[in-house]
Order: sequence, then C-alpha cells, then structure tokens
Amino acid sequence: MKKRKVAGMLLSLTVAASLAAGCSSATSGSGENTIKIGADLELSGGVASYGQSISEGLNLALDEINKKGIDGKKFELVKVDNKSDAAEATSGALKLASQDKVAAIIGAATSTDTLAQVQVAQDNKIPIITPTGTNPAVTVKDGKVNDYVFRTCFIDPFQGTVAANFASKTLKVKNAAVLIDNASDYAKGLASAFKDSFTKNGGSIVSEEAYVAKDTDFHATLTRIKSQNPEFIFLPGYYEEVGLIVKQAREIGLNVPIMGGDGWDSPKLTEIAGAAPLNNTYITNHYSSGDTDPKIQDFVKAFKAKYKDKSPDAFAALGYDTAYFLADAVKRAGSSDPAKIKEALAATKELQLISGKLTLDKNHDPVKSASILEYKDGKQVFNSKVNP
Repeated sequence: MKKRKVAGMLLSLTVAASLAAGCSSATSGSGENTIKIGADLELSGGVASYGQSISEGLNLALDEINKKGIDGKKFELVKVDNKSDAAEATSGALKLASQDKVAAIIGAATSTDTLAQVQVAQDNKIPIITPTGTNPAVTVKDGKVNDYVFRTCFIDPFQGTVAANFASKTLKVKNAAVLIDNASDYAKGLASAFKDSFTKNGGSIVSEEAYVAKDTDFHATLTRIKSQNPEFIFLPGYYEEVGLIVKQAREIGLNVPIMGGDGWDSPKLTEIAGAAPLNNTYITNHYSSGDTDPKIQDFVKAFKAKYKDKSPDAFAALGYDTAYFLADAVKRAGSSDPAKIKEALAATKELQLISGKLTLDKNHDPVKSASILEYKDGKQVFNSKVNP
C-alpha cells in the first residue's frame, strides 16, 4: 500500500538519519533474555484502521511466540505511532534505532510511510519489514536492492495483474474504466499493471479518470465514466474515498462490477459505502478469513478470542505473519544482531504463514498467492485463490 505523496521532508531528515547511523547492531538494546524490536505503525491519522489491525495481529503473534520463546529469549516490543504521516514515520524509525536500539522494525502499513524509513534502516543497518507496503520501490531503488528492507506482502504489479485476469477471464468483460487517486503511487501502480494485463487479454480501456485525495463529491466524474458505457470499473484506491465513490456510483445507476485492491480492506468501508452499494464489488487481497484452510481458521478463532469476536482482516493477518517471519529469521540467525537477522530474512524459503507460503525472491519480495474477495451485503466472501 502506498499512502499519498512521498513528502519532500526526507531530505531534511537525511542528516539526522546519518548521525544516527551505526547506533544499532552489536549495541542493540536487547537484553540477556529479551530481543527488543520496534513497530512503526499508523495508530492514528488518516489510515489508522490499517495500523491498528496490524498491531492487533502482531500482538496476538507475540503472545504465542513469547509463550514458547526463541532459544530462551522473548521479544520485547516498542511501538511508535507515525500518525499516518511520512515525517512522523521517519522520526519514529530514528527513535527506535538510536534511542531504543531495537534489533528490527516492523512497519509501516503504507508504502509511503515505509519508504520514509528506508534510509534510516540502511544507514543504521537495522532490518525493517513492512507487513503491507506493496509499492516495488520499498525494496528496490534505482535497480538496487535495499539490503535491510523486506516485506511480507506481494507487490502492486502482481495485484493489478490478478485483477485484470479476473475481470477478463472470470467476469468475461470486454471493456473497463479506470478511476484513480491522482496523487497516489499505490493507485497508479495498480492501474498501470491492470491496464497492461487487461489490454493484453484483448480488453479495451474506455475511460480513465482521476480524483484528488479527500474529495467527497464524485458525481461529475462518475457521470463521465457512465457515458462511456463501461462493463467494469477498476478502482485501486483507499477505503475513505472508495466508500463514497461506490455509493455515489450506485446512486447514478452505475451498477457494473467495481474492483480494487487491498486498500479497500477496512471495516470502515461498509460504514461509508453502505452494504447494498458494495454488492457486485471485488478486491484482490492477501488472505481471506473465509478460507477453509485449517491453519487460517485456527488463526481466526484465536483472533476472535483475543479481540471479542472481531474478525481479522488482511492487515491483521499480515501483522501476525510478520511477527512469525521475524521470529523464524531470529531463530535461524541464532542471534539478535541486526546484520545476522537481515541475512536470515533474505534467505527465507517455504515458510508457512497465514497468508500462504513465503519465499523471498532476490528483491526481498515474497512469491505467494493472492485471494479474491467479493462483497455480499456488506461482508467479504471468499471467491477464489490465485497462485503466482
């Protein structure tokens, strides 16, 4: 996921990041019986729903991991709230690296807030794992892999391709409209992959429109789209605007299938859009709580027991998986040294997690399955699973 623009404030923080360099590694704050790790998450602000879900999944996993321990040690978690803001994400990562001296950092939820931490990770040689940052630039910059940056989720091009194949091969649509947040690299990346794959499948794009984040009235844009008679709309945005767009599309009689990505995945989406307007909409996602896989159902049961019957969304599942991803690497590294943990993370193969088997490619990106979910009466229903 990528949230809004990558702020120019990173330049002003480069000096601070450089000053903090070298403060982790062998001098990490991990004690004799603990391994200190950090979480830099969106616990408040515009996408707080994402960060809070990751935090809940992370907490559940750490409860389980710490009951058994890792070679006699337990994780000690230090959380910072980046407030859904890139500058706050950078300062939070600096604090975790230079003051708390953590061995690794989990977060952020969005690609922009993760990108804001990349230089801190590289300079301080502390691994960062984003559970849900899907933009390719998180792990690779100018063709070079960011050695200390990893992710638990698949990337945007895969997500956009899965959506295009579902539209053309399963729904059998021949033409589509695309509507994106003009300032979101997340939306642009998914849209680009969707258009490439959809046209290769023989489909045509009959309308391309954009909106600005925080807009609330989309009637004019949707009316233009409707005039082109699309059979399908690809809407790779975030739940705040997506809910309003879907609601207003149905109000003007635009009742074709609408599909998006993991940015839709928030309980607040149904509150904003309403249950009925979401019928005949789909998303690509990292997992489904409705998947009958016994491992997934055990996770859902444990999550509901901890959080008063709340159903875990994909962000919760990936927060949970990220803790186990890190724990597995620490165990294989046999050390809390960040450099050794980094090497173990990069070597991860066939690790069974809730969101599927995780094997990292040379770019530190997982090769794993995607789930397609359908909204029915306001609830997500598992549709199918797509392998890479």
